[in-house]
Amino acid sequence: MANRAHNMLLFAVIAVSVLLLSQAIGLWVNSSIPQNTTVELNSFIHFTHIRNFGGVFGLAQGSGWLFALVSIGLLLAVSAYLWLSPDLQRYEYICFGFVVGGGASNIVDRLLHGSVIDFIDIQHIPFWNYVFNTADVMIHVGIWPLLILSFVFGARTAKNDA
Repeated sequence: MANRAHNMLLFAVIAVSVLLLSQAIGLWVNSSIPQNTTVELNSFIHFTHIRNFGGVFGLAQGSGWLFALVSIGLLLAVSAYLWLSPDLQRYEYICFGFVVGGGASNIVDRLLHGSVIDFIDIQHIPFWNYVFNTADVMIHVGIWPLLILSFVFGARTAKNDA
């Protein structure tokens, strides 16, 4: 139980840190770059301040409240899963900390601004014209290692159980 409490504390520290970092960067973008304008950092990366009133990839514009509601449910479910599951690895707490912190930041954006502040605009990628934010990056920082490590460790566990 003490190990789980320690891992939950690690999860919470990561989630809160990601939330605060993402919000601080969003506030900087909001105060420094006028909406619907672009600052070219180099030929590959631009900061383009836009607002997403919908969901992932700009889907369902005007339904941000629905995505916020679903996201709150998912974040609560992930937190309950971490607390109640008897046999989790530390990497799961760490990865989910990034996912929950990023998701919470997007929820806070929706509650404070009515939309998500997006600004990272990557150029010269074929068929890619999406603008995203720090919280989205943090969600990916958590999801991809979680998936890869789950497959690796899951395969080992399945092999040992056989």
